[in-house]
This record gives sequence, C-alpha cells and structure tokens, in this order.
Amino acid sequence: MSPPPRFATEFEAAYDVVVVGYGLAGATAAIEARDLGLSVAIVEKMEAPGGISITAGGGFVVTDDEEAALGYLRSTNRGSIADDLLVCFAHELTRLEDYLRERTRINGAKLGHIKNLASYPFPGFDAFRYIIVDEIPRFDAASEWPHVESDGGIRSFKLFLDNVAARDISVRLSCAAERLITGPAGDVRGIWVKHRGRSYAIKAKRAVVLACGGFEANADMQRQHWQLGSALSAAFRGNTGDGIRMAVDVGADLWHMWHFHGSYGFRHPDPSYPLGIRTKILPQWTSGIREDVPRMSWIVLGRDGRRFMNEYPPYLQDTGHRALDVVDLPTGSFPHIPCYLLADDIGRRLYRLGEPRFNDTELPRVTWSGAHLRDWPDANLAEVDAGFLKQFDSVAAVASHIGCDIQVLEQTLARWNAACEAGRDDAFGRPPKSMLPVRTPPFIVGELWPIVSNTQGGPVHDARQRVLNPFGEPIAHLYAVGELGGAWGFLYLGGGNYSECVIGGRLAAQDIQSLDPGD
Repeated sequence: MSPPPRFATEFEAAYDVVVVGYGLAGATAAIEARDLGLSVAIVEKMEAPGGISITAGGGFVVTDDEEAALGYLRSTNRGSIADDLLVCFAHELTRLEDYLRERTRINGAKLGHIKNLASYPFPGFDAFRYIIVDEIPRFDAASEWPHVESDGGIRSFKLFLDNVAARDISVRLSCAAERLITGPAGDVRGIWVKHRGRSYAIKAKRAVVLACGGFEANADMQRQHWQLGSALSAAFRGNTGDGIRMAVDVGADLWHMWHFHGSYGFRHPDPSYPLGIRTKILPQWTSGIREDVPRMSWIVLGRDGRRFMNEYPPYLQDTGHRALDVVDLPTGSFPHIPCYLLADDIGRRLYRLGEPRFNDTELPRVTWSGAHLRDWPDANLAEVDAGFLKQFDSVAAVASHIGCDIQVLEQTLARWNAACEAGRDDAFGRPPKSMLPVRTPPFIVGELWPIVSNTQGGPVHDARQRVLNPFGEPIAHLYAVGELGGAWGFLYLGGGNYSECVIGGRLAAQDIQSLDPGD
C-alpha cells in the first residue's frame, strides 16, 4: 500500500510539538516541551507505552567529572560522532541527577546510586556512576504491567509515565506515524498517522520529534546494513525503523547503521515466535582493573566443535555478537551462525541460562525458570522439556548433535579443562575467575544466534538534536532523540542510551521552544 503524500491541505488536529514514540525519549521530550508552555501530542503505534525503554536495566549513567567523561566518550566513538555533540553530552551528564530528582516529586520515587567503572580501560573509565530508581511507593509492577518482563527499566519508565500523566499532554496509542508532511521548502510541518485503519494529518506548528527507536524488529533493514544479515530482537516488536524511513524521506543523512548493542542467545522452539532470549546477563568487567566476575557456566563452540571466542568479553550484552560476525570467504557462509552453548551438569545448576525481556501485550509469556548465582538442582530442566535446550549423557552424543568430529570436541574440552586448572585462558583471554570446567555429564547444549538489544544507527543529528541532511544542514522543524540515531558510534557505555533519551529529549524541547510557530 502506498504511503500518504508528503503534503496535506487539511489537518485533523494541531499542536506545537508532535512526538513520535512513547518510550523514555519521547516521554522526556513531551514533558519538557509542555513545561516550556508548548502544546504537545505523543503518537505511539503500539497499544501500550514504554517501547524498548521499559525492558532495559533502568540505570542512568551520570558523571561528576565532565572532562574525564568526555575523554572516555571520544575514545569509544573513534571519531564517528561530531565532537561538539560529545562535549554537550558530557556536560549534560553532570546535570542529569538534578533533573531526575525533580521528576520524583510527582510520585515520590526513591533514587539510588551505583558506582560504575566503564568496561574499557580508556582514560576516564572511572568517571561514571549510575542513578537507579530503587522504589516507587504503591507501584506494583506485576499487576500494572503484566505484559512486561523487565528489571529496573519498569520503575524508571514509570517515573516518566507518571510525569506525562500529570501534564496536559495528548497521548494517542495504537496510532502509527506513517509519513512526515513538508512544505514547499522541505521544512517539516506535520505528520500523517493511522489509527484504526484511518489515516489523517496532524499539524506540528513548531516541530516533529522522532523518538520511535531503531530497527531491532526489521530483518530486511538489518540485512541491508549488517554483514551478519539479521539478528533476533531481544525485547520488542515495535521498533521497525519507521523513524529512519521517515527521516530519509525528507533528506536525512545516516550514521553508524552497522552498530548495534547486542549479544548471543536462544531462539524460541516455535519459529513464529519473533523475539530472541539473551543468555544470562552477567556483570561487566574492565580488563586489568576490575576482573572480579562470577563463574560463567558455559563455553561457546562453533559447528566444528572448537572454541572460537572469549565467551565473556568486558561487556557481553553489548559486543557478544561480534565474534559470530565472521565470513568464510570460500563458501560465503557464516561458520559461527548458529553456534552452540555447552555446559555440564555442575554449570547447569548454577543459574538460569537465559534471561527473557519483553514489552508486548500479545505474545505469550516465555517462562525461563529463575535463580541467581546459587546451586539449584532443577535449573534449566524445564527449558530442556520445552525444547530451548538439549541434554546429552556423553560427549559423543553432543558431537553427534552439533555435527562435529568427536575427537575435535574431546580435544576442545581437554584444552578448556586444562586452562581452568591453570587459571588462564591463553587462547581467547576469558577472565580467570569466570572459568568453570565442562566435564560432568549430563551436558546441556543450546543453539546460539545473534541477538540485538537495540540498534544505534539512524539519522544524523547535531548537539541541538536537529536532524541533518548529507551536507550538514538542519532539516527545518525535525528532531531525533533517543535510540533513533544514538550517539554511540563504536562502543557503548552501559546506561548511556537511558541518559541519552533524557538529555536528548530535553535539548530538543528547549530548541523547539525558540522556534516561531508555523502559520
């Protein structure tokens, strides 16, 4: 079906600001714009708010040392982001805690602190800490959000949800943005939306803010931008690249479309189930500085029965997928997609091997039996029964399942177990304290695939969050905030997307307030 035209002569409604997407970035932009005296509408295509934001860990990274934080951000972005944007972001990180405390006045949320050493030992790695939402009085997440499986993200988003509800902000759920509306000079003047099968135009007198996330749930877009082809979304079906398409349609440039925050994990036994399940989220570590990590109960094998990676890189949930992104040039195939998790019976009992996260009102709940770093006799057996994992009584049976030579697999296990006894992984550099032998049957095997938690690429924006064209010129009255073209060009800083959602939403609203309303 063809999209609506890029112009409109009649508008069903008009607001100073139209925000597309009701996750953390969209909520912040709406709150700030309304507090600046602007009329605001949020349009969200899903039937419930929260987006991918609600499924996150929920920590906001902040700093008290702007200069050190800036140095670290320059290292992790490797010149892929305009420096003035990084300067602005580092400065705003010093102001973020005060802003979060202002938001708690609405619902009495209690904030807490966690010291955060960044995962990579670049200068400034120790300049950061987390702000988390510890508690919200009278908030029962399980009853109010039965369609969400999350950790701290559900409390953090609730803080902003209550702030939106306390203001005169129009919220339109199940209302999908279709196409931006422009004037003769290419300036953005509104947006077409579709609700219950009917398309209509909403006028944006000052600006449209795109806050509708990335393309985690768009396999076709992934295949065009990623060498490895595609990855399963870890949490949310709603992020299908809508904002990227709309921005490109009006002339936006794009950046770091290759970069996504991801890992490896499991596919549902039902091939129609659209989400992936990440392996257990283990703590980050910093090479040579902070290596006090828990035991990782598994190793990862290629289809040839050999280890090919450090299963526990410094930030597994950010870069765990990268070792899978290898092409065998003679065949044009990806020898490590899929690959295999292997644990023995001692490792199986440590904790659950998978950690589902989702925000979805329609999908059936995936139950992954739970425990945290303690012996647990029945751990993961329910997942064997459900088909997520396989259990085998011998190394020979594992080799047969993988399709590898049994002698190769036996040699792999002998080398690994010897490395565990020696206390070092000379082959791939896994943290010594994470190493656990694999030798006690029965063995657990799980097929592993690339998993995307969230994408970082999208439309280029400046430090004021204005969307830019390929010549570096702002597209008038169009802004992008949050994950949609996030400021993470090479390595991600844990908690950075969350902070970026709030900082970007505020900066966009403040810039929009200075614009003259359209006629």
